[in-house]
Order: sequence, then structure tokens, then C-alpha cells
Amino acid sequence: MSKSVWLRSGLHIFLASLLVSSVTYTYIWQQLIYKPLKLTEAAYTFEIAPGSTLKQFTQQLHQAGILAHPKLLNCLAILNGSANHIKAGEYTIGRGMTAKQLLKQVVAGQVTQYAFTIVEGWRTADLIAALQQHPKIEFSLNGLSEKEIINKLGISVNHLEGIFLPDTYYFTAHTKDVDFLRRAHFNLQEKLQAAWQQRAPDSMLSSPYQALILASIIEKESGVKTEYHEISGVFQRRLTKHMRLQADPTVIYALGDKYKGTILKSHLQLKSPYNTYVSNGLPPTPIAIPGLRAIEAALHPATGDSLYFVATGDGGHVFTKDLVAHNKAVQKLRDKR
Repeated sequence: MSKSVWLRSGLHIFLASLLVSSVTYTYIWQQLIYKPLKLTEAAYTFEIAPGSTLKQFTQQLHQAGILAHPKLLNCLAILNGSANHIKAGEYTIGRGMTAKQLLKQVVAGQVTQYAFTIVEGWRTADLIAALQQHPKIEFSLNGLSEKEIINKLGISVNHLEGIFLPDTYYFTAHTKDVDFLRRAHFNLQEKLQAAWQQRAPDSMLSSPYQALILASIIEKESGVKTEYHEISGVFQRRLTKHMRLQADPTVIYALGDKYKGTILKSHLQLKSPYNTYVSNGLPPTPIAIPGLRAIEAALHPATGDSLYFVATGDGGHVFTKDLVAHNKAVQKLRDKR
């Protein structure tokens, strides 16, 4: 074989090898960009620790069996200038996600969000207990008194009851309980002040905090939100006439753990500033966490002449204007039952 033929043959082999390598590399590269990552479950959650490098992040997923070609992802990050811009935090890989999409996610800091709902009508103790059970909340309030919690929150209140806004909140892993509670408190303050500025001129309440107290009683009195304004009207007319509110939820709150599901006649005589059967005016603090509809109702009482109401047993109430009519309504409901 002549030298020129040998050289041409070698060149062909080299070019063929180069072509095969190029096709192979292009195939793997396309697989990296377009093929979904390998998941054995519907989703995979992982965490990038603060200070982690791109190489550490890709190797972590490679060891978990998620990322087949960590070096290629490193190359992609270097080429597009994102190698030094990954963000610490917790991330979730869902089905169908590619390595390219994952890189975009961690560069943008699109960390996993968790949800927690503060329920209307909860007591603050219920809220704190639920926060303690949430696996993504860093809880630090164990064994602290109300005053100690207030100091830790750094907020200007005298009592914790009713000062958090019911809503569904989204947050990232390792969120501190105090940060969550501050957020819920400041949201409540913002909404309460806005509602106070729009209060009805015939509302007899003298401060936003009084509105919060009344709203908490309204929240606990009825499961029918369409009644809230009517209940507010009854309570405010009673306050104007210097009548006691005689609201059962305040008795239940005063009883605390002693309440076993039934209000007894002796309970109505309990000496407590929260028992509105024996104490005049509003209780000293809210008795629960009221929602925005209850706050709106407290500040916009329905007009009318009703001074009494009795539960029908299905969540609603019968409203009456005097004691005689009220007693008749009570007897009628008893006979029906």
C-alpha cells in the first residue's frame, strides 16, 4: 500500500471516528436537554446547602440516580454563564422535568413552597400547636409564656389572642415560627386598619381592637356567614342599651379546658371578664381568630330592632326583638326537637 493511500485511509478512519463521536456527543447532549430526568416517584425533593458549588449540586443528584450525566450539566451551566449562580434552598423535581429546566430552576431560586392555613375561629393556642406539627416550620416557642412569645415576636400587643389573619400562607422550608407569626400579624393589622377606615357611621365601636374583639365573638356565634351582619347588629344594639351580650362562645372561652361540650347553668354564673352573662360590655380580648367577613360585619352592623337570637341547630339562628318573642322562639325550637 502506497504512503498516500495509507494516509487517506487513516484520514477516513479519523473522520469517521470524529463523526461517530460527534453524533454520540450530540445525542447525549440532546438527551440532557430534552429527556426527562429519571424519577422513581411522582416527585423528588432535595436541598442545596448554602455555599454549595455547581459540581457538588450535580454530583448530589447523580448519586441519587436522578442525573445520568452531571459533567454535561456542568458544561451547560458554564456555557450559559450560570455556573456560579445556583441558589441555596429546597427544590422539587417533578415528572417530565429535564436537566436544563432543573438548572434554570435552581439559578432562578424557584424553591419549593409549602402551604399552611390559619383557620377562622381557631384560638391562638390552636395555631401555635398546628405550627409545631408542621414538618417544614422551625419551631422555637415550646414552653414559653404569652408574654415571652410576644417579646420574641417583637410586636406591640398585650395579648396574642385573635391577632393573626386567617389565610393560606406559602413559605419555604426552615421558615421560623416567629417569622410566620409576624407575617400573619402584620397582615391582620393591615386589613384591620383598612376595614376600620371604611367602618359604618352607626358602628358604636371606639377602636379597631374593639372591632377585633366583637368580630371574634361573631365568628364563633354562627356557622352561617350571611348572618354575621345581623348578629353584629344585635350585639351593638345591646351594647348601646347597656345590655349584657350573653354570648355563649364567651362562656366557653372563659371555661377553657373545663368545657366538655355542654354549657351548664352553673357555667353562666362563672365569674370571669370573658363571661358576658355576668360581665358588662365586650370581653377584654378577642376569644378567637376572626376572619375578614366577621371583621367587616363588626364594622357594618345590620339595621333593625332585634335584640335576641337563638340557634336553630343547623348553624343558623332565629332573631327576635324582645324577650317574650325570644322565649317563644326557644320553646318552639325545643318542641321541634
